Amino acid sequence: MAKKKKANRKSRSIVTGYLEKISSKVFDQYRKQITEMITGNYGVYALYRRNKLYYIGLAIDLRKRINHHLRDHHKGKWTHFSLYIIRKTDHIREVEALLLRIADPTGNYMKGRLKGSRNLRPTLKRIMTEDSRRIIKEILGQADKPVKRTKAKPKAKRKTRKPQSPKTERPLYGLFPKGKVLYCSYKGKEYKAWVCTNARIRVNGQYYDSPSVAGIAVTKKKTINGWKFWKYKDENGELVYIDQLRK
Repeated sequence: MAKKKKANRKSRSIVTGYLEKISSKVFDQYRKQITEMITGNYGVYALYRRNKLYYIGLAIDLRKRINHHLRDHHKGKWTHFSLYIIRKTDHIREVEALLLRIADPTGNYMKGRLKGSRNLRPTLKRIMTEDSRRIIKEILGQADKPVKRTKAKPKAKRKTRKPQSPKTERPLYGLFPKGKVLYCSYKGKEYKAWVCTNARIRVNGQYYDSPSVAGIAVTKKKTINGWKFWKYKDENGELVYIDQLRK
């Protein structure tokens, strides 16, 4: 008897109410009525520019969320809306993500994330590759012949040249292992230089080994102290002389 009652029990629908293609003007003329209908309801809504889908969103308070879009950066970009009141379920965000990935509205900058799901594309690719190999073997009459595998010859190790005293030839060696932008101001003009990962400094398409030589390339002077000429942005985003790195 218990099983029979369970089988006859109707499943609860996910969508409990909806409005489709309603003009945004309803908030001007029937604000009180629309507020009573949808305030506090949880669901998915869609914004349209005439008949073209513009935006899909998820909201705990549908009335508040749609009313907000009449004033935010979406203002003037949509003319009608649809909403679907949904029961609070654990899969509501997946419903929104699914709609975003299918419809791909222009007003949504981010696609929906299907958290915990598996992309089946690699599996399909593997199945197609294996099937293609089987068909080729059948056509060429090699289905029963085992494929001989030959061991690849080990590649000869290349001799690597050791760097010739990089710390003395390139003073910035090791200070900016990921590269860095340098800044300077000279005669009212702003200049930039790029410290490469190998510690060479590029200025106007030319490469230099030391900050002083790079500074001479900018000022055209005979000598200059590059450590007190070039600056870089520290962790706080402030420009400081690279000379601070030697302290």
